[in-house]
Amino acid sequence: MDKKYKILLCEDDTNLGMVTKNFLELHDYDVTLERDGRLGLAAFQRERYDVCLLDVMMPNVDGFTLAEEIRDIDPDVPLFFISAKTMKEDILNGYKLGADDYITKPFDSEVLLAKIKAILKRNEELNKESENIEFDLGSYHFNPKLRQLITEGKTQTLSPKENELLKMLAEHKNDLLPRERALKKIWGSDTYFNGRSMDVYIAKLRKYLKEDPNIEIVNIHGNGFRLVAP
Repeated sequence: MDKKYKILLCEDDTNLGMVTKNFLELHDYDVTLERDGRLGLAAFQRERYDVCLLDVMMPNVDGFTLAEEIRDIDPDVPLFFISAKTMKEDILNGYKLGADDYITKPFDSEVLLAKIKAILKRNEELNKESENIEFDLGSYHFNPKLRQLITEGKTQTLSPKENELLKMLAEHKNDLLPRERALKKIWGSDTYFNGRSMDVYIAKLRKYLKEDPNIEIVNIHGNGFRLVAP
């Protein structure tokens, strides 16, 4: 494994939590173990994870509620429920909340590992595909891979953060890009200072796009931004 993937494991059974954490660490994953949903959410707000493994029945905040909170922050992070709740209603509820898998206890660690590997491989392939996507925004052509914004023979090379922010806006073109999602993905957290920094980058992007009067980045107060483009 070239990169050490980070896993958030939320499990209130101390013994099972430690056994699962140790097993995954043996296979070269970086695992954060939290004992309840509230601590799990705090961990997810602090840093980015490649996979979340959530027990359903936990104190303070249960796994289903935690999954909703996580999905609000990052709609794409792979998410597995690991639960003793085997009723069909619970399993269907898990999938409705956007789970990639629902694993019932007791489970085989090797099977869990295989499922984690499969979803990470799939996501890597999807990310590679999305890296090659280019965008036409009005009279501009945007190539995120080369970090270039081109119009009428003029090329603006974007900084990494400018590039990432414009890419997220372009992916949500004519739709809302939630402020919190952009801050978490690009700056790592949605603190006040990171928010001010993002506003500066939005102003820069507006300047780069001003040649085309049909394009604007609209501030949706308190929610985020919308890139309006034909």
